[in-house]
Amino acid sequence: MTRSSYGPEDRRVLETTASHLYARAVTQGFLRTDDPSLCDDAETEQAVQLLIEIGLLRLDETDGLLRPVDPTTIQAQVVVPLTMQGSELIAESARWSDLFSDLGQVFRTSPQAAVSPITEIHGLDNIDNFIHAAVNDSRQELLTAQPHGRRPANTLAVAENRDVKALRRGVKMRTLYQHSARHSPATRDYVADIAAEGAEVRTLDEFFRRLIVVDRQVAVVPASDNHHVAIAIYDKSLIAYLVDIFERSWERAQPFTLSGNQAERNIAADVRAMTIRLLVEGHSDPASAKRLGVSTRTYAGYIAALKDEFGVQTRFQLGYAMGSEQPSGHRDADEDFDD
Repeated sequence: MTRSSYGPEDRRVLETTASHLYARAVTQGFLRTDDPSLCDDAETEQAVQLLIEIGLLRLDETDGLLRPVDPTTIQAQVVVPLTMQGSELIAESARWSDLFSDLGQVFRTSPQAAVSPITEIHGLDNIDNFIHAAVNDSRQELLTAQPHGRRPANTLAVAENRDVKALRRGVKMRTLYQHSARHSPATRDYVADIAAEGAEVRTLDEFFRRLIVVDRQVAVVPASDNHHVAIAIYDKSLIAYLVDIFERSWERAQPFTLSGNQAERNIAADVRAMTIRLLVEGHSDPASAKRLGVSTRTYAGYIAALKDEFGVQTRFQLGYAMGSEQPSGHRDADEDFDD
């Protein structure tokens, strides 16, 4: 008798031993019920029984042989119930998510949230899950600051799905990137998509720390250099302080435009000025590259462009020239600092 549902263990048996037996039955046209090889071991017996239960082998009453059946005639009997179970689980998962979202709103707006104003979150998966849940709970505003330039395409795909849902709920979203993010095709595509839904995105020349603020009720910031530890902040005074820092950076930032010569010239000038500042302050190349959100190789290219611009050969000469002479200006700034 055919069962109503089948699980992963059944599929594993069908993929291995049962598949070989079925292929043998198709080649021969049948399997004999008294074939001793069908009883060699427990796994083979289990495979035969599974093929019969599913209906891929059917007993011919006239001659007592097990004959193969076309899989397309019985596929729906197995797949449709699994699909229905999957749909039911997805719907139930959504109901649970909505319930936890409502409970989260109750917690964050209650005095109890002030008891633990800061919570540590350990592990990248746990941090991502926390951020995903917090953004899904958002109702009014999302503020995000994403440093280090380019972000992986798969990370942006997950973020876009989550952010677009929030925007379509009426959530206002503002995001800060570093200027170097403009040279990432994946980031440009992401920005174009969320901007079409109403998000605002700007870029800044200087380095900043990652920040996510949800409805001004919870803020998430990194607590370690490798981002494996984060802290969730619920204290309203601390959140207000972080929002003030964000707003000051936002005012200095340039709107993220996908085209426009003047905007590109302004950004190139910002990058040039920041490179000179980092050079004068004596930061190492890796540290300077990190602050600009570019690779060390790209940063070395910026320094080379400055040497060329000032007509010098060494960094010592460059430092002296920047302090005492005007640049020759034989290159445009946007050419020198185009990543």
